[in-house]
Amino acid sequence: MKRKPLIWRLYPSYLVITVLSLFMVTWYAVNYMGDFYYQETITDLEIRATLLGHNIEPLIADAGETGDLESLNEQCIELGQETGTRVTVVLASGEVICDSEESPARMDNHSDRPEIEAALAGRTGSSIRYSYTLETNLMYVAIPLPVNGGSAVIRTSIPVSSLDTALKSARVRIALGTLLAMALASIVSLLVTRRIVLPLREMTKGVERFASGDLSARLPIPETDEFAVLAVETNSMAARLDERMKAIVNQRNELEAILASMVEGVIAFDGDDRIIIINGTAADLLRVDPEKAAGRSVQEAVRNADLQDFIRRLAAAPSPVEDEITLYADGKKYIQVHGTHLEDLEGKRIGGLLVMNDLTRIRDLETIRKDFVANASHEIRTPVTAIKGFIETLLDGAMDDPEVAIRFLGIIGKHSDRLNAIVEDLLNLSRIEREAESGEVLLEDGNILEVVAEAVEACREAADRKDITLRSACREALTAPINRSLLVQALINLIDNAIKYSGQGQDVLVKCQAAEAAIAIKVVDNGRGIPPEHLPRLFERFYRVDKARSRDLGGTGLGLAIVKHILQAHNGEVSVTSTPGKGSTFTITLPA
Repeated sequence: MKRKPLIWRLYPSYLVITVLSLFMVTWYAVNYMGDFYYQETITDLEIRATLLGHNIEPLIADAGETGDLESLNEQCIELGQETGTRVTVVLASGEVICDSEESPARMDNHSDRPEIEAALAGRTGSSIRYSYTLETNLMYVAIPLPVNGGSAVIRTSIPVSSLDTALKSARVRIALGTLLAMALASIVSLLVTRRIVLPLREMTKGVERFASGDLSARLPIPETDEFAVLAVETNSMAARLDERMKAIVNQRNELEAILASMVEGVIAFDGDDRIIIINGTAADLLRVDPEKAAGRSVQEAVRNADLQDFIRRLAAAPSPVEDEITLYADGKKYIQVHGTHLEDLEGKRIGGLLVMNDLTRIRDLETIRKDFVANASHEIRTPVTAIKGFIETLLDGAMDDPEVAIRFLGIIGKHSDRLNAIVEDLLNLSRIEREAESGEVLLEDGNILEVVAEAVEACREAADRKDITLRSACREALTAPINRSLLVQALINLIDNAIKYSGQGQDVLVKCQAAEAAIAIKVVDNGRGIPPEHLPRLFERFYRVDKARSRDLGGTGLGLAIVKHILQAHNGEVSVTSTPGKGSTFTITLPA
């Protein structure tokens, strides 16, 4: 049903009521006035008949004695002209003996006329009908007239047209008055309706502002008492709602701030597994958009079988559930999930709450620790086993052969040097880590060209032994906050690796370039390169691409790990790009 403004519901109803009321009053007034006019005319004609009867009665008696009706008729005509009334005298037999408008001889018997019948019965009779004699509508009034012990009837009549003219004039005036009253009533109704509707419109606008969230607005107070009470109560309600909304918003902001600052992922869902709340940490872990996930089921938003199975187990369990699941978004992640039930005030389950902790770093650290222990044990055990074996061989008699003894002692010395190098690298790595964590590494503005030159010169002899061309390309103007000795050590490790894994007669280039707010030092070789699957773990301790060849070349497996920690102490980083068979490029990036 189409809605209409209140003014078009009130105003037409007021107008219809007013118009109907005026119509009824006018109808009653017109009818009453017509009846009044007719009754007054009947009374007037009755009085005329009575007065004329007194004059005509002696004439009728004389005419009865003399038989001279001519003089009676002349008297009727004269009286009719003087009073402006048609006068008719009718005997009891219905015979007309005189008439002021027509010759009695030409008139019919009137005994059947209603007014004549009533008068002959002793009552005053009246009627309105068409007169064929005068060819017009007349109003007739007849009264009994006693004559010589007999009875006769005197009848007076006038044309109804005069009465109709008077009534028509009166009706026109009443109709004009009614139309004027209707016009005034419509204007007054409109003003009254507007007086009712306008305050409601103002209040409606205020309520719309409340609905749009502007609870600080206030409704104007109308003059009408009922509307004023409504406006005051509405303003009071808006003030209370404003206070409660502010409290709810503050609580929501506090809750969002708490959830956003949590390192744990939090997901709350209802009884139909639709997500109610998901914080940023959980969204990052599950790789979902928190805005799009809200309102959707967990199964739809998160495509992970382990998590869905955990939620099913939580729904069936009477108490909280805890387990570890695996996610495969952006690599393998280990997530510890703690689930509990959400209950209302009556203790009825209305959903669930999941708290997730990312254990991936802990698992990775445990893996690194295990690998380090295994690798360190293996690296140390190898020279120790060799030393022990050769010593036992010497003790078993090989020392009696000077040539064999000297060769074995040389091997023992080589493994001792290797063991010493491993211990030295471990001590250096531990020292660098400790100093970096405690902030003991002193950084000063240094010339990068001088650092590169020192490292290149330190590796020159090793390059010459393999007939490798070792070149540098650096600008003198490049400076950065550095620890000179540590940075030289890092460059030596990288250049030494490049020399070791380059073929005879190849080139190794050390170049420097200024990047945006940073300085990059690149060590480029044309050696055998590194397969891509080894690149992510290349800077781990004791990690080797080719274990046998690395040991043959005298490496401890800690050189690149030392480089990484030296760069971390400089707030920089080291990276590698490599193509198998074409060489590798190690890049040191230092903040300028």
